[in-house]
Amino acid sequence: MSDRLATRTPTGPAASRHPALRAAVRLRLTTAYVLLLTVTASWLASQGHAERARFVRHNSSNVHHLELGQWWTVFTSGLVVDGVPSWAGIAAVAVVLGLAEWRWGPARAGAVFVFGHLGATLLTEGAMWVMLTARIPGALSRARDVGISYGLVATGACLLALGPRPLRRFGLSALAVALAAAWALDQQLADAGHLVALGLGTLASRTAWLRTRAPAPTP
Repeated sequence: MSDRLATRTPTGPAASRHPALRAAVRLRLTTAYVLLLTVTASWLASQGHAERARFVRHNSSNVHHLELGQWWTVFTSGLVVDGVPSWAGIAAVAVVLGLAEWRWGPARAGAVFVFGHLGATLLTEGAMWVMLTARIPGALSRARDVGISYGLVATGACLLALGPRPLRRFGLSALAVALAAAWALDQQLADAGHLVALGLGTLASRTAWLRTRAPAPTP
């Protein structure tokens, strides 16, 4: 009887938590964002082409919407995975943002992601506004500008910049070359925004707030 009791599986909240559940609790910011992206992507996949196009059009953070005071688009634009398959974009967020949250905690990881997303969006759209004001050919007031990539690039660049020396030297350089090549080939607004986000992520890595590592949260 005593042997049976000794080998019985323990019960209670701590013992019943699955490793995946413990990881989800610890990475609560990443989990919430991944779920939100998944719900949005699933809803868009269930809609027709016209409805998907309308949703993207109304949530693009372009000059037209910002001039109308629709500043909420700079946030809702980050709910759409654009330019790559939804599963690939969501997986990239889970890995990059999850690693950042694991290292720095939800507040710092979220701040870097939002800084990259908002900063790159406002700087690129500000440049577009200047081009429109100066009547430079090629500027668009209603450009399609949605996606998670600005925040993702900024967070990834910040992680590389704060990583081991080989990662800083070669990983960050490789990312910069890849983004510069993409811009040189396509010369799209998003390509320029990715380079801006890279700079913002590298800039964020220089702050004492991130260089002082946050204490690891209790599971």
